[in-house]
Amino acid sequence: MATTELSPLQLGPVLATFERRPDVLISLLQAVQASLGYLPPDAMGAVARHARVPRSRVYGVASFYSQFRFNPAGRRRVAVCRGTACHVSGARMILEELERTLGIAEGQTTEDREYSLETVACIGCCGLSPCLSVNDEVSAKLTPKKVRKQFRAAKKSAPR
Repeated sequence: MATTELSPLQLGPVLATFERRPDVLISLLQAVQASLGYLPPDAMGAVARHARVPRSRVYGVASFYSQFRFNPAGRRRVAVCRGTACHVSGARMILEELERTLGIAEGQTTEDREYSLETVACIGCCGLSPCLSVNDEVSAKLTPKKVRKQFRAAKKSAPR
């Protein structure tokens, strides 16, 4: 997916709230991601220049922490629980069915940017396992068949 180059005006207000020092790097990355929704390559370069660190350090930090995204998230963030109860109850099968149905792998976003697929350590609904959430709305006691039905219907009705 191609990214468009950011103008200095787009990140200027965000960058201006931080001192030009290396020790602000994580906070600066968080602020840029909050502003843009993800960290495109040109934003990473602007962060490197502002924090006065090599671009490789910015990429190293951003790729180390799972909170940072290098691609835009979908409008619907699908999070499959991989906690113990969900794991034992078939979370792997749920994830595999979502990958087939949505046509993407864990960590990816559909081409139309409707769905992003991720796993999380625990949703907190252990008695309802296996479960997932879509933008924080939980679906519980899932089977591959239920997932297929829920997401095929959603894909058909998704705005284009």
